[in-house]
Amino acid sequence: MTTFVQFHLLTSYGPSNPNRDDQGRPKQAMVGGTPRLRMSSQSVKRALRESSFFKLELEGHIGTRTKQLQDRLRTHLLKAGATDKAAADAATLVAGIFGKLEAVKEKDGGETVKATTLAFISPAEWALAEELAEKAAAGEALPKDKDLKKLVLRRADGAVDIAMFGRMLADDADFNRDAAVQVAHAITTHAAQAEEDWYSAVDDLNKAEDTGAGHLGETAFGSGIYYQYVCVNCDLLVENLKGDRELAARGLEALAKALPQTTPTGKQNSFAHRPMAFYMRAEAGPRAPRDLSGAFFTPVDRRLRELEVNDLERGSVKALEVTAQQIDKCYFDGNAEGSLTLNRHDARNETTLSDIVRFVGQAVRGA
Repeated sequence: MTTFVQFHLLTSYGPSNPNRDDQGRPKQAMVGGTPRLRMSSQSVKRALRESSFFKLELEGHIGTRTKQLQDRLRTHLLKAGATDKAAADAATLVAGIFGKLEAVKEKDGGETVKATTLAFISPAEWALAEELAEKAAAGEALPKDKDLKKLVLRRADGAVDIAMFGRMLADDADFNRDAAVQVAHAITTHAAQAEEDWYSAVDDLNKAEDTGAGHLGETAFGSGIYYQYVCVNCDLLVENLKGDRELAARGLEALAKALPQTTPTGKQNSFAHRPMAFYMRAEAGPRAPRDLSGAFFTPVDRRLRELEVNDLERGSVKALEVTAQQIDKCYFDGNAEGSLTLNRHDARNETTLSDIVRFVGQAVRGA
């Protein structure tokens, strides 16, 4: 029976723009017929992968997403003493394992060979690619096509982020990975819209001649309480890590630490947004997963009287918990799944993040 770990987080953001759309504005969504601010799943996963929790606690088990494998292999071979032609040919041959390549013109007039799509490469695959490239540069004949791919590509290995978030290799679906961690788009629990800020910069040496600004600019921002949902298939996570249950537990513990303390970093220098979640609920068990976004289809700012609270943070917490109780009542005879909740607004709540980290780690180790 599959074990799932689910996270529900509420985080307050002041004026900020952590995840921009193609026009530089905060991403938005219509939910329940009401405009909301949104952070994309992709931006949240990128922030998690780049977080210190992943980098420090999962060192040696983090993959690399890049189009530049050929250039890196070529540089590696040149440092090892290969000739320019041998290095370029060998690097091109091996980099082609991960996808189609193309020559790209650089600003200085030169050319660089890059992949047409990003490849997500595990540390083990990178090491094997370097080893094969060294053999090819030394004149050793390598197998062709699929036989060559089988020497490098892995269906499971020790890359925790690939095991969590999956990958797609367009040219060889046999080595795709199904994501063990599903990350929803974060939305505000209440109505929210982007705003515009006109700003100016003053010329430091212009003291008297001209009045007014030396530069005018425009930037967009928004503010709100975001609901974030994350679901982990623990069995698939272990399978993607080649059966290494302890590494899977360490990965899930790093995820639990990162989720309430990590944010996309768009416009961070302008807005200094570094929030921490004020509410975090972790659930573990064999039940079919369900998100609690339905708690916010009617925005919380319209329900404060009904929820018997007078602020958006407590209103968001109560709406979420009421929805969870209603689902338990309708589908599970009122019995709740095993869970642990951190709630900064509840003086009686003594749960800490360390408690949640241990809770989710045990869900994998004990599964």
